[in-house]
Amino acid sequence: MIAKLSGRLDATGEDWAVVDVGGVGYLVHCSSRTLAALGEVGEACTVHTELQVSENDMRLLGFAEASERDWFRLLTGVQGVGSKVGLAILSALSTGELRDACGRGDAAMVARAQGVGPKLAGRIVNELKDKAGGMPGGSGGFAVSAAAAPAGSKGADAASALENLGFKPAVAAQAVARALEELGEGASEGDLIRVALKKAAG
Repeated sequence: MIAKLSGRLDATGEDWAVVDVGGVGYLVHCSSRTLAALGEVGEACTVHTELQVSENDMRLLGFAEASERDWFRLLTGVQGVGSKVGLAILSALSTGELRDACGRGDAAMVARAQGVGPKLAGRIVNELKDKAGGMPGGSGGFAVSAAAAPAGSKGADAASALENLGFKPAVAAQAVARALEELGEGASEGDLIRVALKKAAG
């Protein structure tokens, strides 16, 4: 099974990316969060992957972090959650938000995802409630990274974005600090997140 791809980002679409690995282009279906984390076309990138095979289809799903892939596997184990709905949930919620929602039984939060009605959201939180505690993610670390930058600043927002993609608070804060050193205080939030992601992943 293909577990990970490291190469160059060749093209992107609404819910997919093509990763060029040694001249071979792999089409991977991704959440919007993963697409944002991959960076710009032409840049080096790495995606964790899950290969799904059915009678009439074979598709590769891509994730910025292994933790996101772990959640995808859990989600698609719930009746009624296919790959499209799983990616929609991971687009709407970070892994931390998803873990917190399942832990609290907050079906309304899960129902924010496109294509997820109240009944399905209820089934998801009920089935995953006991498993959520052992999964990566969570919102408890934001205060740690926020301490590295003033609340409401671009630095704090960038650190929060990295945490939502699965990076530990300390790693996110350090990566943002290094990105700020490189880009300067005048950098846009988007550039800050992009450079910080590279530093955190490196």
